[in-house]
Amino acid sequence: MSLLRLVDLNTDIALRRGTVHALDQVNLEVRQGETLGIVGESGSGKTMTVLSIMGLLPPGGQVVGGQILFDGRDLRSLPAEELRRVRGVEMGMVFQDPLTSLNPTMRIGAQVAEPLRVHQGLSKAEARERAIEILRRVGMPRPDKIVDNYPHQLSGGMRQRVVIAMALIRSPRLLIADEPTTALDVTTQRQILELIDDLREEFKMAVILVTHDLGVIASRADRVAVMYAGRVVETAGTAELFRSPRHRYTQALMNALPESAADGRLYSIPGLPPDLSRPLTGCRFAPRCRFATDECRTTDVRLITDVAAAAEARSAVDAAEAHQFACLHPVTEAVTIAGSAEAPRVVTDKAGTILSVRELVKEYEAGGDGFGRSPGRVSAVAGVSFDVKAGETLGIVGESGCGKSTVGRLVAGLETPTGGQIVVDGTDIAALDRRARHRMHREVQLMFQDSYAAMNPRMRIDAILSEPLEIQQVGDSVARRNRISQLLDQVGLSRRALERYPHEFSGGQLQRIGLARSLALEPRLIVADEPVSALDVSIQAQVLNLMRDLQTELGLSYVFISHDLSVVDYMADRIGVMYLGKLVEVGPAREVVRAARHPYTQALIDAVPSPDPAHSPAPSTAIRGELPSAVNPPTGCRFRTRCPVAQDICATEPPLQGGIHQVACHFPLRQEAAVQPAV
Repeated sequence: MSLLRLVDLNTDIALRRGTVHALDQVNLEVRQGETLGIVGESGSGKTMTVLSIMGLLPPGGQVVGGQILFDGRDLRSLPAEELRRVRGVEMGMVFQDPLTSLNPTMRIGAQVAEPLRVHQGLSKAEARERAIEILRRVGMPRPDKIVDNYPHQLSGGMRQRVVIAMALIRSPRLLIADEPTTALDVTTQRQILELIDDLREEFKMAVILVTHDLGVIASRADRVAVMYAGRVVETAGTAELFRSPRHRYTQALMNALPESAADGRLYSIPGLPPDLSRPLTGCRFAPRCRFATDECRTTDVRLITDVAAAAEARSAVDAAEAHQFACLHPVTEAVTIAGSAEAPRVVTDKAGTILSVRELVKEYEAGGDGFGRSPGRVSAVAGVSFDVKAGETLGIVGESGCGKSTVGRLVAGLETPTGGQIVVDGTDIAALDRRARHRMHREVQLMFQDSYAAMNPRMRIDAILSEPLEIQQVGDSVARRNRISQLLDQVGLSRRALERYPHEFSGGQLQRIGLARSLALEPRLIVADEPVSALDVSIQAQVLNLMRDLQTELGLSYVFISHDLSVVDYMADRIGVMYLGKLVEVGPAREVVRAARHPYTQALIDAVPSPDPAHSPAPSTAIRGELPSAVNPPTGCRFRTRCPVAQDICATEPPLQGGIHQVACHFPLRQEAAVQPAV
């Protein structure tokens, strides 16, 4: 029996420029105890669907048609007070960004306990005890202490556990998780997803998992709904969908994965999703589909059942389990992913070293107690050394808090190191004063993770791109205008973009603008800090292909920082793995990914969600627990407190040793035992 059914759901959002038809006749079904995955590009309607269910639409948003049947009751017809009770008791929601979902002025315990006080009338003391208990059940360390903390005092993974606890405090029958792991590293992501799975079993609840990560869907969902331009275009059981996708959009999403790279490039879906404020005819994906015909552009196709798949089923296939798709020319060929299509890497002798980092150290004063006393110093980077050759990409990977972004900011000259050398083209920028280091920005630029946050929202794009040229006094106004036009051509944006403001662009367009700005001074080295972590798979492919094309065209070198090993494997010539401020493994990209020597590297690889439903990494390979404190890190190998093979000797620090492939471990994994399939 279905717990939730959406029947011909239509949602509109009224804006000044018109009405956006965000959802158009969406039909979905979720059964008790199952996980439904909803996947699609940004703007496809995933989040708008779950916000419609919860009644939390943005200003101007309104459900204008259809039914939302929860346990047989149409939520649209319920009085406001009863609907509020259903939302607060029987349904819970985990939002994408836990930091913005939490009240920064309230302690954690008060926020977790609030539903109990509002809907159950519990006393403050009773609600606090229940909050501590639910925090303990979601794996929060020291929950009796955490309840008195504020959100900013917790790590990203801990904040995500808090919002999960808030959603579960009333034991809901339906949990909606909207991109719950987008900004998390792979190990924390795996912990959160396993937690949701465990709680689903414990509470016997249904789960709607919204994400753009096909690997997460493949490993966690029972059934999948693929959305595009406000419609469900395909739905099926997870194994069936990944084995035999029928809609051309689903095929395109799978082809855009780094694991499916062919001929050294990612498949990039051309064009942009349609404007949902305008009338649309035919298949909405037709303008971007390489298989579209005139019939596709004029015929409006709704979901139809895959008759062949239904006939082959061992038992009767009902409407909830049938493989349905809305495509006139469905996929007939097999789609293979999960590392079966290797992208050939062109191996060349890189000439000259553009960056040499030696024994780099960065320490910060830890937060004081308000009386001038500091509990110690944070060891963010501790003796890191590496080289980057001209035209080479060095990937740096690791968990959140490992120090990789700090290394990037130090190399880009945005912070002053505590010790060590950063030699760029023969000049040690660590030894320069602030003014001289400022001049070195011509050689090294930083591409930020969040391009929107890195731009002044009050400045137009022409001013944003010309600013570094003006600061460095490059050319006159005419030369700067010409340079800006050239930059837009290089990153594939229209000249009309110069007259617009940052908020008028999509995430992928903003990353192109961020890349253009980093290229303005014609640097030789770009530090790219998580440049595609917040992008869906199709936009990610466009940005990564663009970065590789510009590297070839301009002879650029990259320090590419990411927690996504599949992306780093595609981009990098060599990979450095960081843990708690130290490099634990450095080597050729393919060798590090397929023949990891350090246990931490292997644990990172095993934690990557695979876009293959049959792939199930052994639970013993998962990294457990939080990172140790960087104020008082473990002696010797800093990973030993979480390492499954650690022994007493690991309390003495092993140096990076080896030739091309270096590892800092007393018990390195044997290469023949460590070889794994592609990430």
